[in-house]
Amino acid sequence: MSRVTVAGSTIIAGIGQTEFSKHSGRSELQLAAEAARSAIADAGMTPADIDGMVTFTQDSNDELLLMRSLGIPELRYWSRTPNGGAGAHTTIQHAALAVHGGAAKAVLVYRAFNERSGRRFGQPNARVTPPGWNWYLPFGLDTPAKTYSLGFQRYMFRYGLTNEDFGRYTVVARRHAATNPNAWFHQRPITLEDHQCSRWIVEPILRLLDCCQESDGGVAMIVTTADRANDLPNRAVKVAAVADAHINDGNIMFNYYHGDLAEFPEARALGRQLYEQTGLGPSDIDAAMLYENFSPVVFLQLEALGFCGPGEAAAFIAEGNIDLTGTLPVNTHGGLLGEAYIHGLNNILEGVRQIRGTAANQLSSPETIMVAGGHSGLILQPAG
Repeated sequence: MSRVTVAGSTIIAGIGQTEFSKHSGRSELQLAAEAARSAIADAGMTPADIDGMVTFTQDSNDELLLMRSLGIPELRYWSRTPNGGAGAHTTIQHAALAVHGGAAKAVLVYRAFNERSGRRFGQPNARVTPPGWNWYLPFGLDTPAKTYSLGFQRYMFRYGLTNEDFGRYTVVARRHAATNPNAWFHQRPITLEDHQCSRWIVEPILRLLDCCQESDGGVAMIVTTADRANDLPNRAVKVAAVADAHINDGNIMFNYYHGDLAEFPEARALGRQLYEQTGLGPSDIDAAMLYENFSPVVFLQLEALGFCGPGEAAAFIAEGNIDLTGTLPVNTHGGLLGEAYIHGLNNILEGVRQIRGTAANQLSSPETIMVAGGHSGLILQPAG
């Protein structure tokens, strides 16, 4: 039996967002509705055209309430993707599969939260946790920074890196954000000295400026069939490939069970799937939007996705390869460290804008953009 693929059969027809802030002053439902209305209008559609919805399991917004808020008359499909940023691009996979299989004609993908002014994901808090967490919480692994740092520390030890190496990525991300009006850190670049003066979060691995933001805001997209590309008011972007990758003994948060913690095997498997679906390779990618809850994960992904060899990411970044004029511009909007943290969906918006030619830091005619988050990702290309 052949595996079902949606490569090339679906498009992102519309994108929308709210402003990104630290105190939105409104409900998460309102943020979701604002972003969704913007995406629907951007696609030249009306709420009556939407018949599917996809979001995260962690999203607080009830589909039926959002449906009522938008005036969508009928839904034929909905789903949610597990976890947070690891499943960011899986939302597009769910939507694309639904459209490709005929379960829906136009699917609204959304994520909205008050992560800064409401519940702060990065803080310890009293809550019911899955039983598996009993292996970790007693040892004090109660925040993402602590949890991920164990793997990062092994990577640092293996290749002789210091926190200053990670800071060179942060400086690039903030430089890109500084020229992006949508970014929280617009007009606020930093130097490597600024990075090194920021306080430790997990010494000697992560400083404050290695950590993604806590943001309030919403992002939405419309996924529909590729044959509608020529009927849209804005340039459609083809989902050339989309994949999800999980490995036996893997874990989203506590990924300690692989043989070598200095590698990212899920990201390697993800890259293999994306390249197989398109027939492309790392050298064919014009730019990459990489999920970075913490700066070291960019290093691991650059290596796992084949853009450089094991242990070579530090030099790859230091040599300017991820700059706007480099061989592989990375997070041209500033990423989750510089623009905002909307669980990675804003990275997809930047990929769409680069293909459309409307990005704040527009590259010269990019044809192939990878958007990846370790466990899930996609490749975007112009439609038609």
